[in-house]
Amino acid sequence: MKVLLLTGLGALFFSYYWDDNFDPGGLDYLVLNHLGATPAGTRSRSIQGTRWLLQVNLLSYVQLTSLALPSLTDSRGSLVVVSSLLGRVPTSFSSPYSAAKFALDGFFGSLRRELDVQDVNVAITMCVLGLRDRASAAEAVRGVTRAKAAPGPKAALAVIRGGATRAPGVFYPWRFHLLGLLRGWLPHPRAWFIRQELNVTAVAAAAA
Repeated sequence: MKVLLLTGLGALFFSYYWDDNFDPGGLDYLVLNHLGATPAGTRSRSIQGTRWLLQVNLLSYVQLTSLALPSLTDSRGSLVVVSSLLGRVPTSFSSPYSAAKFALDGFFGSLRRELDVQDVNVAITMCVLGLRDRASAAEAVRGVTRAKAAPGPKAALAVIRGGATRAPGVFYPWRFHLLGLLRGWLPHPRAWFIRQELNVTAVAAAAA
């Protein structure tokens, strides 16, 4: 079994050197789990910052998927895409990042339908995760959100289980599935729920 796990900014550079340095033959699993924040010195909603977020959080996913898809088709493999709750439920002061994650959901949702109508047996598992208890993530949202971070190992186990069982979707913690459904059914309670977990004053100051 051949598994390729791409995480961190290394995945972005890997996408540029794939053709010369990596043979994807026999690949069974491709796990895309990398993200990028707005570069230091750029405003959160600037064109420069937004372009960077789209490059790391969307375009590199598309490029790597395009390169791996022929091998995954031959092996009837699986594509595991790690995304975020902000790709299902928009929240305040996260517009560029949320846009990139919503685009991920649209791209891979459409790709799943294309593969289905062409009878291509490649599973796509979309993983919707929340804040994890990593030091870098905790520091980035310190004083901004009241939400509790989920244990990283348990989130990783949920991703592995979803990919191994070829599940179409994984939500961790599970309540995120309900929150996603509320987006269309009950928009006002959803907005109230988000405000309870967000320190609006701190976020607004950081985004200025």
